[in-house]
Amino acid sequence: MAIRLTRVQRHYRLTPWWAKVVVIWLISRLVSTSLLLVFAGWQEETIRTRAHPGLSEFSQLWDSAWYHYIAFAGYPSTVPLSGDGRVAENAWAFQPAYPFLVRGIGEVSGMPWETTSVLVSLLFSLAAALMIYRLLHLVLPGETALFSVVLFCVAPLSPLLQVAYAESMFLFFLALALYLLVKRRYAALFPVVAVMALTRPSGLAFACALGLHLVHRWWIRRREPFPAAQVRAGIALTAFSLLMGFVWSIAAWVVTGSASAYTDTELVWRSSFIGWGPLVPFTPWVQGAQFWGDQWDIGALALPILAVIVVAFFAALFTPAVKRLGPELRIWCASYALYLLAVFFPQSSTFRLLMPLFPLLGAVALPRSAVYRVTVVALSIVGQFAWLWLCWWVNGVDWSPP
Repeated sequence: MAIRLTRVQRHYRLTPWWAKVVVIWLISRLVSTSLLLVFAGWQEETIRTRAHPGLSEFSQLWDSAWYHYIAFAGYPSTVPLSGDGRVAENAWAFQPAYPFLVRGIGEVSGMPWETTSVLVSLLFSLAAALMIYRLLHLVLPGETALFSVVLFCVAPLSPLLQVAYAESMFLFFLALALYLLVKRRYAALFPVVAVMALTRPSGLAFACALGLHLVHRWWIRRREPFPAAQVRAGIALTAFSLLMGFVWSIAAWVVTGSASAYTDTELVWRSSFIGWGPLVPFTPWVQGAQFWGDQWDIGALALPILAVIVVAFFAALFTPAVKRLGPELRIWCASYALYLLAVFFPQSSTFRLLMPLFPLLGAVALPRSAVYRVTVVALSIVGQFAWLWLCWWVNGVDWSPP
């Protein structure tokens, strides 16, 4: 037995990192696919799906329908209105990179949307897993970076990595962008930032991270030289990311003639919770705390609970485990959290919006106890079941879309 274990260990050490990541990804997709099939088998007929759909059909729920619509019908030339004259839900809430890519691949391959959309998401999820390993291995030992990939692949929301959503594509480009940022390859970041911002809203958050990164580099310039050429490139990149943060709003304005077309469209999705009103930065979470506090009968406790959560999150960025991730990844997590606090209303889709904080999995992966790691993986898989039950499976209750 000892000799056999030694051989296994030798073969494991000789296995290239990418092969280990691929095996992890394959096993995790078998787990998530099995859970999706279980829920598809339970699915009854609804307005969104027939009873007991196949896997590809079950992977087309919720916002997948919007991506499908955009791929073949594009975007409206005027802002659609509902019966009461207010802005209605419409395609301008969704960026074009994913649906247009899926359509293009489908036209070349001849595959239908249902097959192509799932395949594209699957391939990007593999690319994201590989890129996340490369990124985290810049700041963590290889074994810890590998377990971070395990946590990414089995996370409670990991079924989203293989449905017709843009998350897999976005997370790959985000991991690539963070890798290039840590490596100080500013010129290579321009096209990555552009594609990323046209896949999911991210330009403003990344511009904030770039700005803080430049301030940090200037602060430590005596320890790490900050050549003038890199200063200029960094400033130009920050300005470009800021522009990309507004480019989709500008596109909606140009096409529809309404300067607020994009913002008005995004606000539709929160109107059923708190009614209509302008977007005032950093108020949505306060409004959310008040709304959910009333819903859950916790009243005056809601705002203190929110304050504790926000303080705890930012305090966690200064813990030894998170500091191991290095300044760039911590700055990104802080910037993205600030972005969410500024513009998003908390609801069930907030769980999905937390996925770009994946670098923090590197801190969760640090403990080497086998019991700890098995427990975290098991809880994550249980979390997949819970998330599919609450947010993906259509069981007659429509308050918790992903």
